[in-house]
Amino acid sequence: MGNRRQILEEINKLTYMIETDYPELYQFLDENPMTIPSEVHPEVDTKALKVYLEGLKQILEHYKVTHKINDKQS
Repeated sequence: MGNRRQILEEINKLTYMIETDYPELYQFLDENPMTIPSEVHPEVDTKALKVYLEGLKQILEHYKVTHKINDKQS
């Protein structure tokens, strides 16, 4: 999972899965205005994408644990 394209693909797949399988969670993934950069063309590097992807995974895992949901993809 090294390059930017692979990470973006994984973010897209995970976001789509959350949207289709967990619509009640998807509504909470809106961007927080405080996290949107004020720069016109901010640099989004691989590290930032990895952090975002891991955050999405943690949100989903926390949701599953707190709502006692088994993996729907099993």
